[in-house]
Parts: sequence; C-alpha cells; structure tokens
Amino acid sequence: MTACVSVSATSAWALDRRIVINNNTSFDIVEFYASNKGENSWQEDILGRNILPAGNSVVINIDDGSGYCKYDFRAIFADGDELVKYDNNVCELSEFNYND
Repeated sequence: MTACVSVSATSAWALDRRIVINNNTSFDIVEFYASNKGENSWQEDILGRNILPAGNSVVINIDDGSGYCKYDFRAIFADGDELVKYDNNVCELSEFNYND
C-alpha cells in the first residue's frame, strides 16, 4: 500500500487541537500516535483498542496539556505499512487525510 497525506486548515478550529482524521485508504488504521515535535518517543496509541476503518473518520483531541501546537503523526495500517508525517500544526489544522 502506498498512502499519502493531505491536510486542511480552517480558522474556526484555530487553537482547538481537535483534528478530524480521515482514512481515505483501502486499509484500516490499527494504531495512531501523535507526539509533540520535541519528543524522542511516541506517546500512547490514541486509538487504543479501536481501529479507524478504511473510508471512515474520527475526531481526535491532540491537546496533551503542554500547550504545544507542533506534533508528529504516526499511523500503522492493517497491512503493516507505517506512515509518519512530521511537524503538523494542530492549532491550525482541522483535518488530516490519509489517501491511497
């Protein structure tokens, strides 16, 4: 699988830190991580026991209480592929898209 990422921003969500993650791929996302840019390790799997099925979306609150806006995202797909996207400004983004 080859997935690509697209993002969009709207001022209505500025500093909100809630992001709609859209899985527009053919594979379920089985793990999703968001760690602030300065971290050397990934935080906990935000999805936990859940998955983000192909073709579905979920709203994730990225706010970890640190006040940071820049986060790295890591998605692990059901087929084993992993996609990391660095330096996402969650204070400005409203959506984050994974596309085939």
